[in-house]
Amino acid sequence: MPAPHNPFKAALKEGKMQLGVWSSFAHPYPIEMVATAGFDWVVIDGEHAPNDLQTITAQLQVLEGKHSHAVVRIPTGNDWLVKQVLDAGAQTVLVPMVDTAEEAAGLVRAMRYPPHGIRGAGAAGARASGFGSIADYVQTANDEVCLLVQVETKRGMDNLDAILAVEGVDGVFIGPADLAADMGFPGNSRAEPVKAAIKDMLGRIAASDKAAGILGVTEAATQDYAAWGAQFLAVGVDVGVFAKAIRDLESHWRARL
Repeated sequence: MPAPHNPFKAALKEGKMQLGVWSSFAHPYPIEMVATAGFDWVVIDGEHAPNDLQTITAQLQVLEGKHSHAVVRIPTGNDWLVKQVLDAGAQTVLVPMVDTAEEAAGLVRAMRYPPHGIRGAGAAGARASGFGSIADYVQTANDEVCLLVQVETKRGMDNLDAILAVEGVDGVFIGPADLAADMGFPGNSRAEPVKAAIKDMLGRIAASDKAAGILGVTEAATQDYAAWGAQFLAVGVDVGVFAKAIRDLESHWRARL
């Protein structure tokens, strides 16, 4: 029996739009609720949310069998972090702050078993292989893992074409907030120079054999990103959605009572 099919990776290859959302509550209960919305993909955020391997694993368990595909963002591109989340059952990994083709190529190797990579082959005791019940997991897993790298600095922007040439990278995700800060516009990803850079990069990614991704948190930005070529497009963060809703609720009733 082979490794489980990765529908998100297949959809990217087919050029299908994949609508997503961020999850930052770091707990299986709210992500189960998020999954009822029907997004194509949900990011379990290990960079800015208080997640660790155990909370990530619990959320992967909740999302198994749901329409929403789990995308695990690790805090940094270390081989051992990649290994741990893959063994926990993640098939799609999002890595922040990838600035060079060499870094991207190293991540490709970390995602794959030898001879194409350096992933440790002790899958028999891992959740990813069904604890050894998927007999052909090691032989077939390479085809089903999906690597998304984040380009979100001026250095990464300068090296984008080289990163796009790296075989085994499935998608390139633009990080507007970090890019804006690195370009001298902290907190303002809608500054005209930043918008121009994002538009250029999304277009170049979309014209390659990789999928273009980004997170939009406003109506205007999200519409722009879709028009500029984003294929896996996140449209919000669950913590932000909840925070706005609960504050609006308080303001509504505070003004009326």
